[in-house]
Amino acid sequence: MRIIAGDYKGRRLHTPVDERIRPTTDKVKEAVFSMLDSQIGLFGIRALDLFSGTGNLGLEALSRGARHCWFGDSSRDSLKLIKENIAYCRAQDKSTVLAGDFRKTLGRLGTRMDVIFLDPPYEMGLLPECFSLIREYGCLAEDGLIVAEHRREEQLPEELEGFEKIKEKKYGTVVISIYG
Repeated sequence: MRIIAGDYKGRRLHTPVDERIRPTTDKVKEAVFSMLDSQIGLFGIRALDLFSGTGNLGLEALSRGARHCWFGDSSRDSLKLIKENIAYCRAQDKSTVLAGDFRKTLGRLGTRMDVIFLDPPYEMGLLPECFSLIREYGCLAEDGLIVAEHRREEQLPEELEGFEKIKEKKYGTVVISIYG
């Protein structure tokens, strides 16, 4: 797992020792950032990498010009990896790590995000609740986007909690759905 483009390009991130943390693959990550570049661009954005695992998506956003990224996760192993990877990329001044449950993280952001990455554990069906809380807490900027990674078997509707599906792409067993 590496940073694909930008200031941190080529840096190989620390990865999990077991399969409890599932990082987004480079192929899927490249596709996500190509879609984002064509939709809103990344320079100067505020991003949230929720269920961030290793910090892979948030660090890619920072590498490509994001102003700041908030990383949220509840796993101690993930939080350790996220902090190691942020330090390795020397991105501490542009990063905020929030420990705790995603509900608590969304409730205490205090700023609107231009991009929110959602990559929850597949088997838990958390995406609808995430969308609901993003709407309730006003976490997304007016022209912001939500990037949801999920299994092919988990079909997301065209409209979810008032957010409209803009694009959807399938990559093997993984689907990326973008809402705005």
